[in-house]
Amino acid sequence: MLYDVLIVGGSAAGVSCALILGSANKKPFVENKNIGIIAHQKASALQNGLYNNAYGIPAGTTGANLLVDSLDQLKNTYPNIICIENEKVIKIERLVNSFSVTTNKDQKLETKLLVIATGNGTMDIEGLEEYIEPHQKSIVSKNRIQLKNIDHKITEGLYVAGTLAGHRSQLSIAAGSGAMVATDILVSWNDDNETQSHDSIKK
Repeated sequence: MLYDVLIVGGSAAGVSCALILGSANKKPFVENKNIGIIAHQKASALQNGLYNNAYGIPAGTTGANLLVDSLDQLKNTYPNIICIENEKVIKIERLVNSFSVTTNKDQKLETKLLVIATGNGTMDIEGLEEYIEPHQKSIVSKNRIQLKNIDHKITEGLYVAGTLAGHRSQLSIAAGSGAMVATDILVSWNDDNETQSHDSIKK
């Protein structure tokens, strides 16, 4: 299967991106799209988090629970999103009009658009080395990195979201960054016409 977009990362930025794309499934320019997320969560900074200050999340929520609950929300609410769990990406290659993505379980996937949302720890995905630079909003001694980008876009077809895009390490910021990437993708699918996806209570 050729994916239209594949999201790498199962934490705040990646899942937020997938939620927005999933919620747009009834739009004519989305309904036949193949959208996937490789939701590896073991290395997520949320694993040790406790959240009292994130909008819409009950105070005292642990990051470990949030990781599980958010992925369940994605799978249950938007089953049109293909979730690939317990695998992580080890290599990406640019093809002529797409990207090849290899996981640690020797699975090879092909996608037209690729979103990297893996956090700003050590970058161990082969094929992204040329885009790595020191994180611009982090303390130098922490040795954090980001991927070179302009408004989340690294190069044609390749996006980055969350702290790896150069944002500060804050749950709400990472989630918003993932949502921004999703809306940019929706606009591109809609022939560059402005569009958003909002669920609402019908009156």
